[in-house]
Amino acid sequence: MKPTMHEGETGSATWRTLDIGDLRVRMVEYSAGYLADHWCDRGHVLLVLEGELETELRDGRKFKLKPGMSYQVSDFGDAAHRSFTSTGVKLFIVD
Repeated sequence: MKPTMHEGETGSATWRTLDIGDLRVRMVEYSAGYLADHWCDRGHVLLVLEGELETELRDGRKFKLKPGMSYQVSDFGDAAHRSFTSTGVKLFIVD
């Protein structure tokens, strides 16, 4: 899987993506100081492998995830979300 770079509002993300039909499986690394440049409505299953991730929901709630922690959100059913990390983080994401 060839890595692709995605700039955030701050910092950047490196994706290694495998597409299997309608399913996307990714290893994602966010640089220290990464803040997503958009609110996401896509459903995900996300597992933190290394580092720490803060997920913010559009309604203002925030959740910190550490290695071994995960979250799941549905397409357009749960509150839109975006990611931030002060330290950098490595994630496994299926969507």
